[in-house]
Amino acid sequence: MGEAGTICCLNDPEMALKLLEMGCIPGTRIRLNSRAPLGCPITVMVGDGEDYTLSLRVNEAATIMLKE
Repeated sequence: MGEAGTICCLNDPEMALKLLEMGCIPGTRIRLNSRAPLGCPITVMVGDGEDYTLSLRVNEAATIMLKE
């Protein structure tokens, strides 16, 4: 929890459009906020000021590549 980074790129072309529409744009800060008891879904805070929260499946989140 609390790990953060900047989105570098989106690894899956099919999932990329969905994630882009939800604001996961390269260059945007993202931080892991919470995880459900069984591990899926997770919530992430998106934006420099942590503008909003997204709930993602773990396999969806795994397509987001981060840089420190």
